[in-house]
Amino acid sequence: MPFDIASLKFDAKGLIPAIAQDPATGEVLMMAWMNAESLARTLETGQVTYWSRSRNAFWAKGESSGHVQKLIELRVDCDRDCLLLLVDQTGPACHTNRRSCFYTALREGDEVEIMKPMAE
Repeated sequence: MPFDIASLKFDAKGLIPAIAQDPATGEVLMMAWMNAESLARTLETGQVTYWSRSRNAFWAKGESSGHVQKLIELRVDCDRDCLLLLVDQTGPACHTNRRSCFYTALREGDEVEIMKPMAE
């Protein structure tokens, strides 16, 4: 059955959450938003493109940093309102220069840093 972007459930602003994950390790790298056009661009080019809410513009991951995400596989959740992107990540995924945006954890009531920035 061919994939139909229109079958997805976008929110009132036309957005859908997209979680980027490393397919080899299962590590969650980041979460960002996509709209129908950014998803179409991603599927067409293989380079993950998000919708930046702060810039109100398309954001091809790595266009300025070189930390590109290549789409390996797209997965859609059971409610069709969230995407899982299995990606080949070049360099850090987070703008803080960390492999993952999820670099803090709550442990015994304290928030602790569990991941340092990557060496440049």
